[in-house]
Amino acid sequence: MLGKTYLTKQASLLLEFARTTSDSDLSAKLISKAADLKSQADPLPDKDQGPKPPDVADIGPGDPTGR
Repeated sequence: MLGKTYLTKQASLLLEFARTTSDSDLSAKLISKAADLKSQADPLPDKDQGPKPPDVADIGPGDPTGR
């Protein structure tokens, strides 16, 4: 599954291309595709909402607790 950041970046690039082209048909298609990508990105969370790893202490041989 594609992430929100990726989809938003792609939509932004399509809008940039649409602005620079002189072909109005191409511009309209690019804007339409950008809107599709934006609608796919909107319901996605901003960041990964997966489970967080447990806190793990990095204890070395010089650890004063003697572990």
